[in-house]
Amino acid sequence: MIKILFMIPTLGHGGAEKVLVNLVNNMDQNLFDVTVLTIFDQGVNKENLKPYIKYEGKIKKQFKGNSQLFKLFSPKSLYKYFINDEYDIIVSNLEGQTARIISGCDNEKTKLVSWIHVEQTNQKNTVHSFRNYNEALMCYQRFDKTICVSEYVKKDFLSLIPVTHPVEVLYNTNETEQILELSKDCSDIPFKDSEINLIGVGKIIPNKGFDRLAKITKKLIEDGFKIHTYILGVGSMQKDIEQYLEDEKISNSFTFLGYQTNPYKYVANADLFVCSSHAEGFSTATTEALIVGTPVITTRVSGMEEMLGKNNEFGVIVEDDDNSLYIGIKDLIGNDKKLNHYKKKAQERGNYFSKDKTVKAVEKMFIDLWGGNE
Repeated sequence: MIKILFMIPTLGHGGAEKVLVNLVNNMDQNLFDVTVLTIFDQGVNKENLKPYIKYEGKIKKQFKGNSQLFKLFSPKSLYKYFINDEYDIIVSNLEGQTARIISGCDNEKTKLVSWIHVEQTNQKNTVHSFRNYNEALMCYQRFDKTICVSEYVKKDFLSLIPVTHPVEVLYNTNETEQILELSKDCSDIPFKDSEINLIGVGKIIPNKGFDRLAKITKKLIEDGFKIHTYILGVGSMQKDIEQYLEDEKISNSFTFLGYQTNPYKYVANADLFVCSSHAEGFSTATTEALIVGTPVITTRVSGMEEMLGKNNEFGVIVEDDDNSLYIGIKDLIGNDKKLNHYKKKAQERGNYFSKDKTVKAVEKMFIDLWGGNE
């Protein structure tokens, strides 16, 4: 049996946290002894771990400036503080902070894996959790393998951190059967048949672009469309967006639904899923929209061409600017034939992201990696 540790800052409501829980819950118990370690003992996804998954939260509450504080200590000293047992494989399940900590492992028998979920774009973002670029390069080079969630993320990562160890792409794990079952629930859905219902899912932070989706909603209303935009998630930008909606007198056409334990029923019943992000890794929310068969339009961010096709085969990709997204949404909601076409293509593409395929690919990677130690 392979003893494996996954480390992540928290098990909050983000996509990386969600897919980690999906993965460990479905790994073969006869092959893997799994532990999940969080820097901070918090997050809604903690309760979703299966009972047989070992869990440890090191620090009770997250605090401001933690990244700067950790930089005062070497990776080796941080590793000794956070990790008190020996493992065959240790995984940093998010770029940055946990990668720096795990790079401090000095056990030559332990295999180290770095999982990159988001495009870094520039050197400043890459080194945020490190003292400087040289330290970031040194820490990432300590790993035996790097896994990226999309080809775009892999290309971006290697352009900034040209490690010499193997770097490969493995897609995120989604609970496809569970998602489909939960999507059948039609209770408490506020959508009206008289409106075109748009939906976005994610943390309400600048990166997700929900502020521009609010502006696009206003323009579409001015164009005469009877639309209503719904957002599933929580975050720091919500108050600012709500103030904009109030100032523009469109609050009754843009609704924040908060964090939902079953987002799938809302996405499945929406007319169009909108990913308005400025950056992604391999969007969990977009994958889930395809699984439940909801048409997708997205900005051109990481992973979308792999998910939807380079020629908009399974969904619509537009350039990452407000006007392109506005024109793209307007074109879709103004054309029932095209919207129905992409509904069918979403259902077709959703079958590609089966849970069994993604879990088996990850398990094989771990077995092959550990095989060198046998």
